[in-house]
Amino acid sequence: MDVVESLKLNIQKAFQALGVEVSLNDIIIEHSKDPSHGDYATNAAMKNCRLLKSNPRDTANAIISHLDLNGIEKVEIAGPGFINFFMKNDSLQPIVSKIIDSGDDFGRGENKNFKVDVEFVSANPTGDLHVGHARGAAIGDTICRIMEFAGYDVTREYYINDAGNQIDHLAESILARYKELLGLKVEFPEDGYHGQDIIFVAQKIIDEVGDKLLNEKDPIPFLKERGIAIELDKIREDLKTFRVHFDVFSSELKVRSNHAVEKEIEFLKEHIYLDGSAKVLRTTDYLDDKDRVIVKSNGEYTYFLPDIVYHVNKMSRGFDQLVDVLGADHHGYINRMKSALMMHGYSKDALEVELIQMVRFIKDGKEMKASKRTGDAITLREICEDVGVDAMRYFFAMRAASAHLDFDMNLAMEQSSNNPVYYAQYAHARLCSILEQGKDIPIDKKASLLEKPSEMSLLKHLSNFPNVINDAAKERAPYKITNYIHDLAGLIHEFYTECRVIDRDNIALSSSRLALCKASEQVMKNALNLIGVSAPEHM
Repeated sequence: MDVVESLKLNIQKAFQALGVEVSLNDIIIEHSKDPSHGDYATNAAMKNCRLLKSNPRDTANAIISHLDLNGIEKVEIAGPGFINFFMKNDSLQPIVSKIIDSGDDFGRGENKNFKVDVEFVSANPTGDLHVGHARGAAIGDTICRIMEFAGYDVTREYYINDAGNQIDHLAESILARYKELLGLKVEFPEDGYHGQDIIFVAQKIIDEVGDKLLNEKDPIPFLKERGIAIELDKIREDLKTFRVHFDVFSSELKVRSNHAVEKEIEFLKEHIYLDGSAKVLRTTDYLDDKDRVIVKSNGEYTYFLPDIVYHVNKMSRGFDQLVDVLGADHHGYINRMKSALMMHGYSKDALEVELIQMVRFIKDGKEMKASKRTGDAITLREICEDVGVDAMRYFFAMRAASAHLDFDMNLAMEQSSNNPVYYAQYAHARLCSILEQGKDIPIDKKASLLEKPSEMSLLKHLSNFPNVINDAAKERAPYKITNYIHDLAGLIHEFYTECRVIDRDNIALSSSRLALCKASEQVMKNALNLIGVSAPEHM
């Protein structure tokens, strides 16, 4: 049990001794930023004083009188009723052996028996992934990594929009490029896709079937199927490069098969009314600010209707919660979809939506709006080649998804402490170098000789890693991990500056410090992996 959990349990038992029950989840332990305020602090007395019908400071005194002070140097009451804990060194040192013994699993939570489906990216298979998809891919994948590590059963899902007008336009565009490449003059479709990737697809089809489609009465069905397959292959390859994988690719056509949309209309009939000849879903009976048309007056389905079918399909697969990672322009979508699911008897919390704000790529002080290679939208592949996957993954994770992001490409490529990913990776490489230099010195996992301020600060930060993971998972907040990484890197550099790790005149102390290096290196690697960033041993 780490120090934070031990303190929570200690406080809970103190409340029990006072005759009240307080949940461990309601007891918040925070690291004290000012050493003069102790190592840890809690507002438990202020938060729960009403249960004892006393003021916060009296409640704090009552709690302290029932604490087990084993491992605690002293306890103080501050301000209106905060309780500050000053820990003994030997209460912090055991975290080192726990980290080393746990290895890659340090910080991993117990199985929560909670199934979550996270849908993200879901770009139409009509072209290459571009930078507009990059942030959603990084945020979505990082959320999955964190939640999985925290103990959730996570499924990563990609929804293929392979029905509708955009697929018709794709096939028509491929056909036009196909004919052009075979030397024919064609009029390009008005709603066609003009990107260079369509030429790639058309050429690939020529390589596969030659000119035989020119003799086909209707090549469109074949071009739809083959075009989607080629585009998805490219998307999968780009995502693989970006260290993103999916467990499930769901086809809209398949979801809509067997008259699923018509059956959904029948199921929802009690919630539907007519506006002229249009069918409107009464979502205002639940969470929405206005009712939503699901069938237009001309009989066409709005996009909302098949999307309801898709979300009901996902819930029918046994998930406890759905998480959609969507662009910020989907804000109005949230309550309408929650309302539709509530019509099926699901909780309003069955669906959670993470909205991703726009990102601008800045280079040499100017916004990059188009690819210098093609003049089209900048592709995910192109940015990965320019700045590297590590920088992209880190920069996208280090800001809240709801915040706009200016991606400074010059900074991302800079090899200095100003670049946050370089700063973190250099800390890891530095530890690896120290461990290599001291590989002939046995590591003392008890770390019993650690006592310097920088050593204690590092121990406290390491012990907090599991709590940070839990918080980041609950809030689906990757930036909490990058904040932790940045602080960890700073503490590692402070430790390196203050403490001589390898001292062959004091092997016992070196053994303890090497153990701290090993534990810090392990936690840094685990944390970087959660955001999809590598942990290099040499830089």
